[in-house]
Amino acid sequence: MELLEKLESNGRLGFEDGVKLYDLDIYTLGKYADRRRKELYGKKSFFNINRHINPTNICKDICKFCAFSANRKNPNPYTMSHDEILSIVEDASKRGIKEVHIVSAHNDKVPLEWYMGIFKKIKRNFPHIHIKALTAAEVNFLAKEHGMGYQELIDLMVQSGVDSMPGGGAEIFDEEVRDFICKGKVSSQEWLQIHRLWHKSGRKSNATMLFGHIESRAHRIDHMLRLRNLQDETGGFNCFIPLIYQRQNNYLKVEDFVTGQEYLKTIAIARILLDNIPHIKAYWATTTLNLALVAQEFGADDLDGTIEHESIQSAAGAGSRNGVALDEFVALIKDSGFTPVERDSLYNELKVW
Repeated sequence: MELLEKLESNGRLGFEDGVKLYDLDIYTLGKYADRRRKELYGKKSFFNINRHINPTNICKDICKFCAFSANRKNPNPYTMSHDEILSIVEDASKRGIKEVHIVSAHNDKVPLEWYMGIFKKIKRNFPHIHIKALTAAEVNFLAKEHGMGYQELIDLMVQSGVDSMPGGGAEIFDEEVRDFICKGKVSSQEWLQIHRLWHKSGRKSNATMLFGHIESRAHRIDHMLRLRNLQDETGGFNCFIPLIYQRQNNYLKVEDFVTGQEYLKTIAIARILLDNIPHIKAYWATTTLNLALVAQEFGADDLDGTIEHESIQSAAGAGSRNGVALDEFVALIKDSGFTPVERDSLYNELKVW
């Protein structure tokens, strides 16, 4: 079989090959994905000690899959003050966090300085903490809201202390699907262009894919290959993160939820297809810790981190609101047969547990 021959030789796969990968049984996929993972990292599983902060849920956009933004499904709008955010960072810093991950809604009720000011204050008060902040969707919103070009806003982010960009807002790149689930939000081309410019500014970012809603398997392969093409150009992506759609408290009516096997297949396919993106993350906040641990056998080498608190996925039903304790996280990785490796946000190894 030509596809298996390509897998055996580690050949680069195209779109048709990618779609056919889903037809393979899960054990075959797992074998080839695990082989590639072991060639790169052996039994290492990376994580970081981080704190997620979601400073506001007031959003100008209404995405059908979102349960976080304030609307009639979630009638509890809030916007944190800088003092509140700094208090959270100060408290978390005492527990040794290395990264603060800041993602918000698209709030048109606050000035640009509300966004940039908090980055400056965090960097001034906690210079050792890496700031990962503003998805490409937020960058697009802020640039258009304040009459700025993408590069101008990116320069301002860097000047304000943002160190890397998270991968959110990518959803599914297929334009028809995107038009249905998040019309008016950043387009696929805009998302890719923002990350292109961010990479050309000398910074790293992640990339996500939201799946398990109305997209097809072919749409997922198309999404991954668009990311691979940009990575060929810039080399700026650290990590790819497949996110499972969470079905509670939103306007997207999906009856057939993604199975654990479909998730593991998608993780494995990502490892095989994305031969130029070094890390594949099993983001436990959209699955479960147990399924994320199993995903280590299917190509995933990163489990994100302790998180401490998470509001976006948990608003739609994920069990991630209160994060996980560091000692429990480390013990679970060890018990699954892997070696826990604490990393920084750019995947420099800090400690082997």
